[in-house]
Amino acid sequence: MFSDFPARFQDWNSTNPLDLFDAPIVKSESTPKAHICRHLSQEARGCGHLVLWLDCDREGENICFEVIECTGFQSTPGKKVHRARFSAVTEKDILKAMNSLVEPNKNEAQAVDARQEIDLKVGVAFTRFQTSYFNGKYGNLDSRVISYGPCQTPTLGFCVRRHLQINTFKPEKFWTLHPYIMYKGYELKLDWQRHRLFDSDVTQMFRNFVKEDGFLKVIGISEKQVSKGRPTGLNTVNLLKVASSALGFGPQLAMQLAERLYTQGFISYPRTESTAYPASFDYKGTLGALARNPVWGDYVQQLLSDGYHKPRSGTDAGDHPPITPMSSATENILGHDAWKLYQYICQHFLGTLSPDCKYTRIKIEFESGGESFYCVGQHVLVKGFTSIMPWLAVTEINIPQFTEGQKIDISRIEVDEGSTQPPDYLSESELISLMEENGIGTDASIPVHINNICERNYVQVQAGRRLVPTALGISLIRGYQLIDPDLCLPDIRSFIEHQIALVAKGQADHSLVVEHVIEQFKRKFIYFVKQIENMDALFEAEFSPLSDSGRVLSKCGKCLRYMKHIPTQPSRLYCGTCEEIYYTPPKGTIKVSHISPELYKELTCPLDNFELLIFSMPGPEGKSFPFCPYCYNNPPFEGIDNLFGASKSSGSVKLGKGAGMPCFLCPHPTCQHSMISQGVCACPECDGTLVLDPVSAPRWRLYCNMCNCLVSLPEGAHRISTTRDHCPECDSTIIEVDFNKKTTPLKDGATLHIGCILCDELLYSLVEMKHGKSFSRKARHRGRGRGRGRRGYSGRGRGGKKQHDPRMSFRDF
Repeated sequence: MFSDFPARFQDWNSTNPLDLFDAPIVKSESTPKAHICRHLSQEARGCGHLVLWLDCDREGENICFEVIECTGFQSTPGKKVHRARFSAVTEKDILKAMNSLVEPNKNEAQAVDARQEIDLKVGVAFTRFQTSYFNGKYGNLDSRVISYGPCQTPTLGFCVRRHLQINTFKPEKFWTLHPYIMYKGYELKLDWQRHRLFDSDVTQMFRNFVKEDGFLKVIGISEKQVSKGRPTGLNTVNLLKVASSALGFGPQLAMQLAERLYTQGFISYPRTESTAYPASFDYKGTLGALARNPVWGDYVQQLLSDGYHKPRSGTDAGDHPPITPMSSATENILGHDAWKLYQYICQHFLGTLSPDCKYTRIKIEFESGGESFYCVGQHVLVKGFTSIMPWLAVTEINIPQFTEGQKIDISRIEVDEGSTQPPDYLSESELISLMEENGIGTDASIPVHINNICERNYVQVQAGRRLVPTALGISLIRGYQLIDPDLCLPDIRSFIEHQIALVAKGQADHSLVVEHVIEQFKRKFIYFVKQIENMDALFEAEFSPLSDSGRVLSKCGKCLRYMKHIPTQPSRLYCGTCEEIYYTPPKGTIKVSHISPELYKELTCPLDNFELLIFSMPGPEGKSFPFCPYCYNNPPFEGIDNLFGASKSSGSVKLGKGAGMPCFLCPHPTCQHSMISQGVCACPECDGTLVLDPVSAPRWRLYCNMCNCLVSLPEGAHRISTTRDHCPECDSTIIEVDFNKKTTPLKDGATLHIGCILCDELLYSLVEMKHGKSFSRKARHRGRGRGRGRRGYSGRGRGGKKQHDPRMSFRDF
């Protein structure tokens, strides 16, 4: 389930973003076609007990109550609800959870509802206002949505703050003194106790003092044993940091891989804040599961025989045990990427049960010319956990033995010159640490927030997975800083998370927390709108106005002057005379619709006089279709429940930037480009209509106006077009095919053939299904052809009278 606004608040043009703060919230199925709620309700009939086996975190608890609502257990007396708490999908954990069932936690579920409502209302209100304002003025923002989020924006703020630190950094020169000695076959470069000086003359003065002495005297020898502690248990944040810095996986991919490993039973639950194992954890059993692994099986056997060490005490957040392996696997079983993550999880777990790494550290101190120098040696005594985690191993540094008081001649003296360096751009790993320290997001949502600022083109991931802000990201943060710094600082999110934590513990009322936070942001929004010109001044200095962007493409139906096409995200047309913007379908190419001399020359929409355009999706099998810029943004017919590029919400289409009504969805009864004229028959895969692709020659084809179904028509035909006639048997549109003279299948070299692609034997034999069910003439059954369309307007679909002639549809392709 997901939270969203009701249908009446979905239209960006008719809804004032300020109204969203007081709008109601509805929950809808994430995948309505799966009918999960209906399925759960049916399965629950006749049952007296409901056992909830959802993820054991707040989000899982929230889903528990969604399931209770779907099944009706909450309102049915006599029925009992139980909650199973487990951390791994293993027999032992399952049996233990089943024997210790508890009640679901309503407070934790309400904490999730609170966060979702706050994030939805605040994020959508600011996002809609910013997007409409800036995309309506500038042409090269290269982002479909100028989004804001209570977590997302402070995350971006960290990246921009580092960028500003880099840009304002002023390097300073420094000098370092290094004497060299040759002793017992070793050449040693000694380090200066002062480290470095920012004055060249003073450094040269000290060099002269040392040179005058000509030797170094040993004034101190110290040796101590150092223990490098084994790691604590692995939690989600540390896993994400290692995945980014060492494995090269972004946080989003790392969590996807971890969740897959969990559902397959290879690791324990991957979302946890704890680094401490519970007292009842079965170390021996977990080690036994890994004992036969071909990679580290020998190491495990050694731990079992010599005796493993109990892990160091970590942090118990009260949610789940640390991430641990549950069963053995190999790269062949998991695949390359999942194996790399699984391998690290196993190595980390084995490291927590291994001895500490122990080594001796020897420091020799020297004096010459009144200045102190030193060198350090290291010798490993016990490798410990670094045997299984070699990237953490201590480096051996061999130095000869010295005697206190001895004097050694200096072989040479070097003065190294350097400059202070600015910090590097934040790595994903560093950003995750900052988010964790400042309470931005949860272990489950941190990857989402980082992924969002990348997808919105606010930052770019460069070498070493470092996040470099774009001009758009920098302008946004600087604008927030000018208007209301709270909007991009982590403090406000930390406060919200604290309030939500109180709700989860039952110490604060859910509705009061939401009401208070929403009211605060509503006031900030009103002030932000009034002060938007301060941010706009930054955008004006960085980006090009719409009038200076794009290329001249097609005529406006209102003023009959040419509009410009701006291809950068979001793709749109701009009429400088009317000062109007018309969004176009995303992720494809757009051209004027001069397709066929007979059909598409000088094309305009019969409803609004706008010149028609052709949109082509990428790839050899991408759809191509005509659309009217005005109708696409302002669908003229009621009852259209499917828009191209729209996400569905609450059972209705969700208008957004780039979503609209192309000609293949238009029910206009007489326009030669509408679904009524170009539609041929019902789609075998969904409720849509197979429509003739107007620019697919010479590889003519039909495509579904709702799904990815694709049907190839006779290849190499000179022309294929629809007619106004319909098949008397199936009511599909009759098509006219003008075959190539050299390849015509007709007798006596004839080229023109008219017929139904379902009922005409010749055309049917030349039709091929590219995407859809396999074709079988024997299994064909009569489908549905032309008839009354959906929602009452006339059109084609799967709503006609059912027949039984086997040649009636592509249902069994």
